[in-house]
Amino acid sequence: MLRRLYQRHVTRALIIATAVFLLLIAFPLISQYLKERMPKEPKKNLQENVLMDAPPLDETKPPPPPPPPEAPPPPPPKLTTIKFTPPVVKKDEEVKKEEVPDQEELKDKTVATVTVKGNTDAPDLSELASGEGDKVVEEVVENKVYTYVEQMPQLPGGGGNGAIVAAIQKATKYPPLALRNQVEGRIFVSFTVNAQGDVSDVKVVKGLGSGLDEETIRAVKTLPKFIPGKQNGRAVSVSFTVPITFKIQ
Repeated sequence: MLRRLYQRHVTRALIIATAVFLLLIAFPLISQYLKERMPKEPKKNLQENVLMDAPPLDETKPPPPPPPPEAPPPPPPKLTTIKFTPPVVKKDEEVKKEEVPDQEELKDKTVATVTVKGNTDAPDLSELASGEGDKVVEEVVENKVYTYVEQMPQLPGGGGNGAIVAAIQKATKYPPLALRNQVEGRIFVSFTVNAQGDVSDVKVVKGLGSGLDEETIRAVKTLPKFIPGKQNGRAVSVSFTVPITFKIQ
């Protein structure tokens, strides 16, 4: 009786062990089969953003020609005048005989010290107020912003555009947001140096975001007073566009 029960238990255990072994072998095959039958997601086409350099400044553009001189005004027309000599008490031998015009000749004529034949239709300019003579008219300074002039604006220490870019780079600080997102690259910023040497109209032409644009504008506004640019010996406003590079060290 015991031997019969033992034989039954051994057979049952062998069947269970064989079934478990077969399941362990078949599970990877079933998993691979199901994975191949599942639909695949299309791959996203990610394009890398390529930063383009700003166009170079046209430094060969000649300055505009000076305005032509104004033509002198035409001379006023001559008026017809009649010589009239006021009576003076003199000796007979000193008196010169001169023709005295009658009242009809003096009508519509201007009384003067000499007789002149002129335009009777010309307006009478005797009542016009006297001007200020040959006073030099000051040149009108136009509020034009140049991109290139004879004498470009300079920082107090000189150095040209390289010194300007270096001063802006030195004043910048990497924003924490850009550091966390690992954002780096080049920003193009434009600004104007007016005739007094002050920096104005600061704006980003091509930025990167993540706080780098705002930091670049802040750094440009910290620049010291410039030596103004000059055109034809006169201080004028000049615009700049410079690249500022941000790189995580």
